Amino acid sequence: MGIEEYGGGQGPQADVLVVTTNDAPGYRVEQVIGEVFGLTVRSRHLGSQIGAGLKSMVGGELKGLTKTLVQTRNQAMERLIEQARARGANGVLAFRFDVTEAADAGTEVCAYGTAVVLARE
Repeated sequence: MGIEEYGGGQGPQADVLVVTTNDAPGYRVEQVIGEVFGLTVRSRHLGSQIGAGLKSMVGGELKGLTKTLVQTRNQAMERLIEQARARGANGVLAFRFDVTEAADAGTEVCAYGTAVVLARE
């Protein structure tokens, strides 16, 4: 697996700027639209659970689970961006992820932040 399979985030030409900070240097906030989020719940398939169980006995990275979590986070972020765009935003400030177990059925990943309209200074 290459490095591209273990990362996420936006490309350089994104139309909705997503940052983890409370402001975006070089931009001013013209309008606060409000909270937006993207949510997904993923179950683990049996093969990865068995592999993870065996790997946990000897130690090391659980590459299959890592790849699944990266894909899940990226999907949650894409949904957040879609919601922000649909509400007229071109930016999301204070971006965060929240990850929880969902009733022993899988993993819930929520990407959330504050949708805003940004203007270059």
